[in-house]
Amino acid sequence: MNISLPDDLRDFVDRKVASQSYSSTSEYLRELIRRERDIETLREKLLEGRDSGPAARIDDAWLAKLRMRAAGEIAE
Repeated sequence: MNISLPDDLRDFVDRKVASQSYSSTSEYLRELIRRERDIETLREKLLEGRDSGPAARIDDAWLAKLRMRAAGEIAE
C-alpha cells in the first residue's frame, strides 16, 4: 500500500518518527491505525453497554455471587 501525503503532513510524520523513536514511517502509521481501531472498539462496547438494559447495583454481595459463579459453585 502506498500513501501520498502533502509536504506539510509528510514533514509532520517525519518529525513524529524521529522524535518518538519509531523505526519507520510504516511503524508510526500502523500505530495510528491500531489506536483508531481500539477507539472504535471501545466506542462499540460503550454503546452496547448503554443499550444493554437497566444498570445493576454492584456491591459486595454481587461480587461474591460472581466469584461463586466463576468458581462453578453456583449456576448462572
